[in-house]
Amino acid sequence: MTYTPFYLLGETRPSRWLITCDHATNTVPPQVDGGDLGMMREDMERHIAYDVGAYDMAQHLGALLDAPVIASNFSRLVIDPNRGEDDPTLLMKLYDGSIIPANRHADAAEVERRLNLCYRPYHDELARMAALPHAVILSVHSFTRQLRGRPPRPWEVGVLYADDDRLARPLIELLNADGLCVGDNEPYSGHLPGDAIDKHAIETGRPNVLIEVRNDLIAEHHGQREWAERLAPILQQALVASGL
Repeated sequence: MTYTPFYLLGETRPSRWLITCDHATNTVPPQVDGGDLGMMREDMERHIAYDVGAYDMAQHLGALLDAPVIASNFSRLVIDPNRGEDDPTLLMKLYDGSIIPANRHADAAEVERRLNLCYRPYHDELARMAALPHAVILSVHSFTRQLRGRPPRPWEVGVLYADDDRLARPLIELLNADGLCVGDNEPYSGHLPGDAIDKHAIETGRPNVLIEVRNDLIAEHHGQREWAERLAPILQQALVASGL
């Protein structure tokens, strides 16, 4: 069976939104250590391997917004598509207390091989879709409620952005008005040089926003659907309010 490093759903949908999901799956391609990073199953089901619930929620959002969805089909532990190629965290050897055995001795040649197998095809397709003149990028992620040894995170949803906050500001206001506990560039900063938003939106001046939903809220199917149904009209209102 041929391995494909990304999913593209609803390519011809007419919405201005282009929904991306960088950490959609915990797939390890068969070409990478025979499809096994040497991790315990429970670790591969954690946030360290992918954004739990994000891809299913993104699919629901795509249907509700009539928007195309592009998603990675490889674990962030194989190689992280939301990092620049020169980022030291592009290929993690230790993440939130877990060692990644197949990555411990990965050299520059192995990184290049994984870039060509997974990372670059995904970004090439994302760039093709983002080149549509009307596109507004919505990057969908999830975050864990608590990192090991850290305090619990209070937010239900985070809105991340860099200098371009034209869409983020009205979205934060509307989410707050809906009674949600909203992180303003939390649980982390909304910009890393060379990350997916930087590469496909900031460098080209394309409108964009990144949302992070706490993964315990969308771990199950009903939560994914409920959050998509809650977020879709708010996103539409934010886009209108932004004047973009």
